[in-house]
Amino acid sequence: MNAYKKTEEALRRLTPEQYRVTQENGTERPFANEYWNHKGEGIYVDIVSGEPLFSSKDKFDSGCGWPSFMRPLEGAEIKELKDTSHGMVRVEVRSGGADSHLGHVFPDGPPETGLRYCINSASIRFIPVEEMAAEGYGDLLALFGKAAE
Repeated sequence: MNAYKKTEEALRRLTPEQYRVTQENGTERPFANEYWNHKGEGIYVDIVSGEPLFSSKDKFDSGCGWPSFMRPLEGAEIKELKDTSHGMVRVEVRSGGADSHLGHVFPDGPPETGLRYCINSASIRFIPVEEMAAEGYGDLLALFGKAAE
């Protein structure tokens, strides 16, 4: 069972945009969001629960204006659901623990996986490698060739 949950306290800390995206299935504007062009080394976690979701090692520039990843972190609980909103058929991506709307996954990613997880910046928080241990993610430092502290 996933230890990462949605709590009322966590929801109260969200900005109106973070709430709209994660709880009301919103989408932020392309090329005008925090992480679309972010280059730091670290992990991206669910803004609601802190659940680890993606690594900067799997982030790539897809040109779409949102952060794009070729795969979730190994062991991340990502739910994929059919989405027929806006007159399209897409695959919605939600976090397993907090059930936050993250974005969508498309079959047009890099050759390594063929997938592009197109994620709203408002649904995630970046944790730099240097802060991972202090934030409780030391077990994931091995992803970056560093020993857990």
